[in-house]
Amino acid sequence: MIKVIVNGSLGKMGKVLTDLIMEDKAFELVAGVSKYKNDNIDYPIYSSILDVKEKVDVIIDFSNPDSLKDLLSYSKHTKIPLVIATTGYSDEELNMIEELSKEVSIFHSSNMSVGVNLILKLVEISAKALTNFDIEIIEKHHNKKVDAPSGTALMIANEIQQVLNNEFNYGRHGKNEKRKENEIGIHAVRGGTIAGDHSVIFAGKDEILELNHIALSKEIFAQGSLKAAKFIVNKENGYYNMKDVVSI
Repeated sequence: MIKVIVNGSLGKMGKVLTDLIMEDKAFELVAGVSKYKNDNIDYPIYSSILDVKEKVDVIIDFSNPDSLKDLLSYSKHTKIPLVIATTGYSDEELNMIEELSKEVSIFHSSNMSVGVNLILKLVEISAKALTNFDIEIIEKHHNKKVDAPSGTALMIANEIQQVLNNEFNYGRHGKNEKRKENEIGIHAVRGGTIAGDHSVIFAGKDEILELNHIALSKEIFAQGSLKAAKFIVNKENGYYNMKDVVSI
């Protein structure tokens, strides 16, 4: 049985994840960490991960970038592997994660969905084949999401950029000029309870190819994080992501 700490356990994703852990006999929820309070839970909960004393096998993080320094400090001290699914990190924070992976095994992905990571491979193939096509990314999420564009949209854009070295153009607000040939347009939509919707449009002369992934619930991301936890719990120190789990 894999013993787990959930960082961000009372957030929207954290609640989905803790429910799944309690239903899965392969896992034991040992403790949660959250800035919120709830007396109607039957596991220990802390306001800071630095206060957690329980021994566990892995930490799954669905929190926010503000908690990263404490999370990395705790993992560095305890050598507990991390599954980081939080989005919205700065380049400096991403470098901090990669730097710690030299000392601790870390699984990091802005999207834990198997389907999204298949989209990333299809995007790479399409970018190589459709070199003269204009590329636009449209992402849609619920009205509570803080970061824009989404981490997944940036993952997709980075995958394309590795092939074409195009420039990112966010929304084009206030730009009275025609589209550049070597840009990737990235657009964010926020509304309702949309769990996640990502479209990649390759628009050429007289034809369009569109790749689309729609998440119908948050559960797919929680399930993906559990898959990641099983993968990383006995791995050597290093930086891992969904490409290491999904065979494509």
